[in-house]
Amino acid sequence: MASLAGQPCQTGGVTSPRQRLQTARLYLVCDERPDEFVAAALRGGVDVVQLRMKDAPDADIVATARRFAHVCAAQNTLFILNDRPDLALAAGAHGVHLGQDDAPVAEARAALGAQAIIGLSTHTPEQIEAACEVDYIGVGPVHETPTKPGRPAVGLSLVAYAAAQAQVPFFAIGGINPGNVEAVRNAGARRVAVVRALTEAPDPESVARRLGMALDSRQEALVGPA
Repeated sequence: MASLAGQPCQTGGVTSPRQRLQTARLYLVCDERPDEFVAAALRGGVDVVQLRMKDAPDADIVATARRFAHVCAAQNTLFILNDRPDLALAAGAHGVHLGQDDAPVAEARAALGAQAIIGLSTHTPEQIEAACEVDYIGVGPVHETPTKPGRPAVGLSLVAYAAAQAQVPFFAIGGINPGNVEAVRNAGARRVAVVRALTEAPDPESVARRLGMALDSRQEALVGPA
């Protein structure tokens, strides 16, 4: 599959982006970072990278997104842009991640096309149940986190609910790190998304590897909606 705008993201002739999403387990969300940081995270086992630059000018977002897209393409890794379907298209991302107050899913799908990956943040059982027109959901924040100020933690109970009820793959997110990922895994998450665990790590490659090993220790195939 070519990228959404004929830009850098490629499948390498191996698997499609949606196929890769089905087996993805570790998802990095970050702001503008050097290429080496992203490359180190990918070497450690990150499967999906989302660029989130909430308050930056559009031109800066697109420039950084195109740079991230090239790094991800070199490792056959999925690249997602936060919030903005129009900029995802311009940057050649594989898709977009939406919040509950962002553009409607149908609008993003119309802008990006049927093959784009669309993710959605969820924070309640009702939102999890309603999320059937997207490719994956984020469930959280599991723990309170400064990356989501004012958003109360949903705890492990919502992770367990998603494991039982989600109709699409889900990534638990919010304050997850090597010290608590086992509890999140035991609540039913097969996939996690992290921010500070990697962005604040002196050695993001090593930390990513530890997170991946913790998820792998469950020794379950990544099949089904969980």
